[in-house]
Parts: sequence; structure tokens; C-alpha cells
Amino acid sequence: MDTRFFLGLGLAIVLVFSGAVIYSNFTKLPAASAVPEDRETLYQVSTIDALMQGVFDGILPISELKKHGDFGIGTFDALEGEMIVLDGKVYHAKADGRVYSVMDNATTPLATVTYFTSDFSETTGQPMNFSVFSTEMSAHLPSPNMIYALRMHGTFPHMTVRAIPAQQKPYPTLTDAAKNQSVYSYTNTTGTVVGFYLPVFFKGLNVGGYHLHFLSDDGNTGGHILDLEIPANTTAEYDITPEFEMHLPTSGAFMGVDLSQDLSQELARVES
Repeated sequence: MDTRFFLGLGLAIVLVFSGAVIYSNFTKLPAASAVPEDRETLYQVSTIDALMQGVFDGILPISELKKHGDFGIGTFDALEGEMIVLDGKVYHAKADGRVYSVMDNATTPLATVTYFTSDFSETTGQPMNFSVFSTEMSAHLPSPNMIYALRMHGTFPHMTVRAIPAQQKPYPTLTDAAKNQSVYSYTNTTGTVVGFYLPVFFKGLNVGGYHLHFLSDDGNTGGHILDLEIPANTTAEYDITPEFEMHLPTSGAFMGVDLSQDLSQELARVES
């Protein structure tokens, strides 16, 4: 018999079985609706280096931002104040020291959000300020090369936060805008620390290391954390977030800004 017949028959059998395997694998996948969209993704609007250079116009409505996470931080149009996203609600800590609710049509020039689900936790063994916390807790992370969302609730003996007032055009740099920031200190305040640990390769995109905001339980005070005192036996919950998505402006000042500069030293001064 012609050997081409056997070759053809063999190839057909291979294709049939291959098709069966492929079909079997796909039938094992969960339905798309069973997997929450963006559940393991850090969703970011614009870049920190653009913000450093005065790209302050809001580009994404809060209504859209909330589709990508229930937990996160950022700022608002014209660099007005600090954003805290907690349990799906968006809060606006302003330079007057108060916290306001946020309308869905408000916009943000820079924000990072995700859906928070705790993967592991670490407990402080001693009282810590921000610097000690950053060093000690970073050493306990499974890897310095992953993205972690951080949530920490407690009563903090000391909490220092800031908020920057709305800026006017032509916008200054973030360094100059921060010179007019409002700083508030609270004692024995109870609330939630909200933020992220980002690896060093996020340089230029966002703040490397810990970037944290605060919201009091009564919803009256909050802002960007400059320093804090964390009591011993305080639990920090971490959500490992292995995926990253970025929304970039398609018009405005972002299109012409020079993002080739190394602004890490200026950013470190602004953040502290």
C-alpha cells in the first residue's frame, strides 16, 4: 500500500487528538464573568515624572477610575489635594485639612488603583516611624521586584499628612507647588493607611518603595503621609499585584513634556 496513505492517516490521527486536547483545555477554563476584571492589576493614570513637571490637568473621570479598582491613591485636577480610595469610595483630602466626598465627574491627572484582597500580612514587632517601617517591612516582602498594595488599620500615636492646594496655570513644577503645601499633625488618630510598595524599576513611572496616604475612621482627616508612628503589634495587610496597566494622556501638556530626565532626587524631596 502507498506509504503516503499511512502518513496521511497518521497526520489525521494526530490532528484529531490535538483538537481533543485543545478542546478539553478550553472547557476547563472558568467563564469570563467568573474572573473579576483587573482583580490582579495595578491600574495607573499618567506618570509621576509628568506630574513632577507640572502636568496637572485631570484626564480621567473618577467614574472611569472606579471601574479599575476599589483601593488606591492619587491626586485631582490642578493638583488639588490628595486622593484616597478605600472600599470602593473615593475621598478628597484638601489643603484646608478637611476630607470631602468626590463626584464621579471629577478628574485625576495621576492615580493608582487596584482591587484589594489580602494575600499575606506582617505585624510590627516594635514602634516604628515611616523610615523604620519602610526598611524593616521591606525586608519581609517575598520579593522586592513585585507590586504590593498595602492596607493598615490602627490607632497611630502620631500622624503627619500634607495636601497641596489647587494650582493655577501656567502650572509650576511639583517641587514648587509643594512649597505651599498644608501640613497637619494628629495624635492618637484611628484610621487606615492606604498605599503601595512599588519596585525600583518603576522609576520615572511612579514613586518607588512605599507611597502611603491616610484616612481617619470618621472620614474627617487625611492626606499624603509625610511621617507617622506605628505602634508595636500593628498588622499590615499586603495584596500582591502581578499585572500593570497604564492610561496615558493623548493630548495636552503631556504630549510635549520631556520625560527623559532623572527626577528621582527631586521626587524624594517632595515625598518626604
